[in-house]
Amino acid sequence: MGKHIVPQRRGKGGLVYRSPSHRHVTALKLPGAGKYTVKDIVHAPGRNAPLLVIENSEGKKDYQLAFTGAFVGQTIISGASSEINKGITSTLGMIPDGYLVHNIESMPGDGGKFCRTAGSSALIISHGEGVSLKLSSGKIRRFNPNCKATVGTVAGSGARDLPILKAGNHIHYLQSKAKRPYTVRGVAMNAANHPHGGGNHQHVGGPSTVARGAPPGKKVGRLSPQRRKN
Repeated sequence: MGKHIVPQRRGKGGLVYRSPSHRHVTALKLPGAGKYTVKDIVHAPGRNAPLLVIENSEGKKDYQLAFTGAFVGQTIISGASSEINKGITSTLGMIPDGYLVHNIESMPGDGGKFCRTAGSSALIISHGEGVSLKLSSGKIRRFNPNCKATVGTVAGSGARDLPILKAGNHIHYLQSKAKRPYTVRGVAMNAANHPHGGGNHQHVGGPSTVARGAPPGKKVGRLSPQRRKN
């Protein structure tokens, strides 16, 4: 009797494939309007980028994604501002063309969805009915001018340049992200455990491409390439 293959188990969900919430510092969202002071820069398990501990004039603390060049004691503004500097959080309609932004809202008020990984940012290209941004993937996407974003690039871009050296380090490195540190090839499995398994020698036994709408039990191998739409 076979067992569910990895794509099936991952699609169904479960503790093994969820990033545990108790290891995260907080649910990260863009800060509210006001003037803040950077009090500390802390490590955030489950992220490659560090977090900024910020505090407003009333003594209320909040968290924000650290940007390149941030330092303790720095003053950052969230809301309308005449000066556009690194760390300023404002609406896309207020930020001029040519600036790099990160932690971009998909729709006004959702707290930020795009460009949140270490070293990522998007380039503001043009303003009109919508604001056009070129994302890290190269895709150009149009956003509502009322969506907020933070000026600058997410810090921690060199996190993946550090050598892992040991397999055990790799396991701990990916544990808080609920990512598997190793994978087993489908052709190395038994026929009961994977569609590519079985046979007198290791081979797929058919076309390795799979439809994008295939169910989890069949969605193994290689997705057919798509032309990137700019």
